[in-house]
Amino acid sequence: MDNRPIGFLDSGVGGLTVVREFMRQLPHEEVIFVGDQARAPYGPRPAEQIRAYTWKMVNFLLTKNVKMIVLACNTATSVVWEEVKNSLEIPVLGVILPGASAAIKSTLTGKVGVIGTQMTISSDIYRKKIQHLSPKTDVLSLPCPKFVPLVESNEMTSSLAKKVVYQTLLPFKEKVDTLVLGCTHYPLLKPIIQHAMGAHVKLIDSGAETARDISVLLNYFEINCSRDHFERTHQFYTTASPAAFKEIADNWLGQDIRVEHVKL
Repeated sequence: MDNRPIGFLDSGVGGLTVVREFMRQLPHEEVIFVGDQARAPYGPRPAEQIRAYTWKMVNFLLTKNVKMIVLACNTATSVVWEEVKNSLEIPVLGVILPGASAAIKSTLTGKVGVIGTQMTISSDIYRKKIQHLSPKTDVLSLPCPKFVPLVESNEMTSSLAKKVVYQTLLPFKEKVDTLVLGCTHYPLLKPIIQHAMGAHVKLIDSGAETARDISVLLNYFEINCSRDHFERTHQFYTTASPAAFKEIADNWLGQDIRVEHVKL
């Protein structure tokens, strides 16, 4: 048993989609989350900046004595996951491989769509992972640079969000049967994305898939929390406004959380 917390990092609030599913599946585990809202979105940034900012969050989480780190950000995973994983002695999980594996299991036609930030799509990492595991699967990729700002500004249900999502996803209409939400912000737009794509298209939430993999790794390394007499104190940090972060987080997680500002 290991009662240390698990660290999650993201460019902003999107990683909360991973945390929500994680808390649902493993309610006895403790969470420390840091979101770099002050620098979001990461997608348009050069790789070196993303690498530097991600390492700042990793080092912050290490000061909290975490037993595992989850890069709950597709952009950070595509740029620096391998490096972080190979540099630390604790397990480090990204969100891309779980999402890629789930897409392969889901598709019936062998036609998979991937949406993500400019950096994630430019890295071509989803297509590489999917076709490495399933060479015959066709993968269509589409950057959606306007989606993250919609989420970060809490516009997920606005008429603007509907218009942007519908227009952006038009190239995928009737071309795929499975769509990977290749950014952890995108599940916050899931109802609109589903409506735009049609009920017949299966949406893959890479964050939810990642939560299942966390459980597997906890068991494999035998570092689960004990279930008795342990007080869980989840901690949430943001590099921007705690009030703005808390508004989205309380609504999404369905509970009143405490958010602190951190300068990285």
